[in-house]
Amino acid sequence: MEGRPPPLSPHLNLGLSLNLNHNHNHNHIHNHNHTHIANPNPNPGLASSPSDSNSNSSAPANANAMSAPAAAPAPATTPTTAVSSEQLLAPQFPMTLLYDRIRNKKEQTASAPAERESHKAEREACLAYFAGWNEADQVEFVEQLLSRMCHYQHGHINAYLKPMLQRDFITLLPVKGLEHIAENILSYLDARWLCAAELVCREWQRVISEGMLWKKLVERKVRTDSLWRGLAERRGWIQYLFKPKPGFVHPGHSFYRALFPKIIQDIDSIENNWRMGRHNLQRINCRSENSKGVYCLQYDDHKIVSGLRDNTIKIWDRNSLQCIKVLTGHTGSVLCLQYDERVIISGSSDATVKVWDATNGEMVNTLIHHCEAVLHLRFTNGLMVTCSKDRSIAVWDMTSQTEITLRRVLVGHRAAVNVVDFDEKYIVSASGDRTIKVWNTSSCEFVRTLNGHKRGIACLQYRDRLVVSGSSDNTIRLWDIEFGTCLRILEGHEELVRCIRFDAKRIVSGAYDGKIKVWDLPAALDPRAPATQLCLRTLVEHTGRVFRLQFDEFQIVSSSHDDTILVWDFLNCAPGDDKSGPAAMSVATTSHPTQQPTPDNVGFE
Repeated sequence: MEGRPPPLSPHLNLGLSLNLNHNHNHNHIHNHNHTHIANPNPNPGLASSPSDSNSNSSAPANANAMSAPAAAPAPATTPTTAVSSEQLLAPQFPMTLLYDRIRNKKEQTASAPAERESHKAEREACLAYFAGWNEADQVEFVEQLLSRMCHYQHGHINAYLKPMLQRDFITLLPVKGLEHIAENILSYLDARWLCAAELVCREWQRVISEGMLWKKLVERKVRTDSLWRGLAERRGWIQYLFKPKPGFVHPGHSFYRALFPKIIQDIDSIENNWRMGRHNLQRINCRSENSKGVYCLQYDDHKIVSGLRDNTIKIWDRNSLQCIKVLTGHTGSVLCLQYDERVIISGSSDATVKVWDATNGEMVNTLIHHCEAVLHLRFTNGLMVTCSKDRSIAVWDMTSQTEITLRRVLVGHRAAVNVVDFDEKYIVSASGDRTIKVWNTSSCEFVRTLNGHKRGIACLQYRDRLVVSGSSDNTIRLWDIEFGTCLRILEGHEELVRCIRFDAKRIVSGAYDGKIKVWDLPAALDPRAPATQLCLRTLVEHTGRVFRLQFDEFQIVSSSHDDTILVWDFLNCAPGDDKSGPAAMSVATTSHPTQQPTPDNVGFE
C-alpha cells in the first residue's frame, strides 16, 4: 500500500481524461480491471500535479483512480489548479461505479486473514461512532457512503430496504386502537379484492369478519344498483340489511359471506333468461264489453294501471291479477296515462286531460285545451307536457292537483304529434310528419330537427343524450340529441313500431306485427357490432297489435289490441322454460292477419 497515491477526485479524473483525449487522440485511457463513470466536470481544464502523474504511472491500477499510459506532458498553456486533500476526498457530485465481479473476487481471495480482522475491528469502531450520532448526521453519513458505491451495491441495498419500508397497516392499525380505519379502508374493495384480502392473513380476515364488510358490500350494491334493490325486495333478503327493526337481530358475518355468491348466481340467471328468452308468462284478460284494446299502461310492485279503448281506466292487483278499481269519466278511448303516488293523469280521444286522485280514484280536475285527441303526455317535478292530433304541444305548470296552468304552446309539426318526452334540458317530440323536434325545456324555444325516418314516427324515449324512436317505416333509430345524428338503424319488425323503451342494457320494442323484440343497447351503440347480432330475442304471445309496453330488470308488461295485458317474468321461471323458440314464433305469427299501419298524417289511436 505504501507508495500508492491517494485516490483522485472524480473531478480530477474527468479533467485528466478530457486533457489527455484532447491532446493525445492516439492514446486511450484504459484499465483492464475497472471502468470509471463520473458526472460531467464543470472545470474541464483541471489537471493533476506532476507528482500525482508520476506516481500513477508507476502504481498498479486503483479502483478509485484513473491511470493512463506514459504520454507527452500537456502544453504549457493548459491551466493547473491546486486541489487540497479534503477536496480530493469529498466529491461535490454523486458518482456511480460499475461493479467489476472478477476484480472484486480476486481482491477478496488475496486479502490476508490479518487484514480481514483489521477490517472487522474498523467496521465495529465505525458502527460505534455511527450509533453515537444524531439522526441528521447519520442520514448525511449514509448519503456520503451511497455516493461512493457502485451500481451493483445500490441494487443490493435497494433489495434490502424494500421489505423494511413495507408496512402491514391493516394489522398495525387495530394495535394502535384504530380498527375502524382499517375496516373503512377495506370497505372500498369490491367482491374480488375482498376475497383476496381475506386470504392475506388471519388478522385481515378478522378485520373483515368483525367489520361485517360483506354485509356492507351488499348494502352498497343495493343502494346504488336498481337490479340489486329489486332482487333484494323480491327475494326477501332486504330484511337482513341496513338498520334492523326493533326486536330483530341480524345474522353474523358468515351469512352475508355465503349470501353474496348466491346473489351473483341469481343475477347471472336473470341475464341468461333475457338472452335465451326464458320467462314465466302471466295474462290479464280485460274482457271489455264493447270495443276491445288496451292502449296504455304503467305498473309498480303492487298494481297495474291501464287505459282502455272502452273509455275506462282499470287498476289491477299485481298478485291476484284481478281488477280492483275502474275509473270512468272520459267519453273517448284512454290513449295515454301516467301516475305517481298522488295523482293519475290521463289523456283521451275526447281531447281532454283528466286528473284523478291516486288514493281514492276520484276525478279532481279536467284540462280542456287541445281540439283533437290527446295522444301522449308526460309529467314530473311540477311540469307536464301533452301532445295532440291537432299538431300542437302544450307545456303546463303543475302547482297542485287542482292548480294546473298552461305555460306555452309549441307549434312546428306538420302532422299529429304522437309522443313527447322531456327532462330539465330538452323537450323531444315526434310526429307523423316523419320528424323529431327538440325544444328547450326552460325557454320552450325550438332547438333542432332530427330527420331520417321514411314514414311517420309513432314512439320514442329520451334519456341523457340518447333518443330511441320507432316508426311506421318498420325501423328503430338511435340518435345523439346534441348533434342530431343517427347512430344506428335497427331493422327486424315487419310492421309499424308502436312502442319502445330502453335502459342501460337493452331496448324493448313492440309493433303492429304482434311481436316484442329485445335488442342489445351497448352493441347497438358500437358501430363495429354487426347488425345481425343486435336483436337478442323475439317474444311472440300477443295475437294483436302491441300498443304499449314497459319493462325493468325482471319483467316486461305489455298491452295489445287483443284486449290482454301480459307480464313476462324473467326472474321466476324454470331453467328449461324457453317460450321464444321457432315453433312458438311460427304459430303466433300465423294466428292473426296482417294489419296495415295507420297513415302518416293520422294520430296513432
